[in-house]
Amino acid sequence: MLPLVTIVLATSNEGKVSELRSLLADLPIHLVTTAEVLGEKLTLPEDGDTFEANAIQKAKAICTATRMLSLADDSGLEVDALGGRPGVRSARFAHDRATDAENNAALLRALEDTEGDRQRTARFRCVLALASPWAAEVKTSDGRVEGVIARDPRGSGGFGYDPLFLATEAQGRAMAELSEDEKNSISHRARAVRALRPVLIELIDRQLDEAEKIAG
Repeated sequence: MLPLVTIVLATSNEGKVSELRSLLADLPIHLVTTAEVLGEKLTLPEDGDTFEANAIQKAKAICTATRMLSLADDSGLEVDALGGRPGVRSARFAHDRATDAENNAALLRALEDTEGDRQRTARFRCVLALASPWAAEVKTSDGRVEGVIARDPRGSGGFGYDPLFLATEAQGRAMAELSEDEKNSISHRARAVRALRPVLIELIDRQLDEAEKIAG
C-alpha cells in the first residue's frame, strides 16, 4: 500500500514510535520521526497540567518546525492511591532523566504501604493530538485502560510501567506479559488511535480527491 499522507511523530520514544506504526500499519500513512525530517531531536514543551495540554503543545511545536502534519502522544499512569500521580510526570517520576527501571522502582516505593489490590487501582491514559499547518484546530483523542499495580515487575515486553500494570481486561496479566497483538487490542494508545481514525481517514480521502483532480 503506497502512502498517501505523511505525518511527523512528535516523540523520540522508540516504544511509542513502534506502537504507533504498528497500530496504523493498515492505513496508507507514512509515519516519520522528527529526527528523520530535521536531522536532529528537538526538546519538546511538556509543562502542561494535563495529558491533553502536553500533547497539543508537542504537536504544535513539531508542526511549526516542520510545516507538516504532526502527531503527538502524551500518556502516562494514574494511580488512585497516589492522587493520580505520576500522571503527566510519568516519564520523570523518579527524576528528570529517569530510566524505566528507576521509575518502576520509585512507584513501588511510593506504594509499599498500601495493602490489597483495591488500594492499588490505576489506569494508563493516552491523549493523541494531530496538528496541521493548514488548520488552526488541533484534533485530539483519548484512550484509557484500567488495572492495578503489581508488587513486582512481570514480563519482558513493552516499556515504561508495562511490567507493573496488571490490566483488568488481560485477566490480571501485566502489559509486559502480553503479545504485541494482545497489547494493541486493549492498550490506552490503541484506543486513542481508534478514536482518531475518522480524522485520519478524512485526511486520506481528501488526498485521494486531490490526486484524482490532478489525474483527471
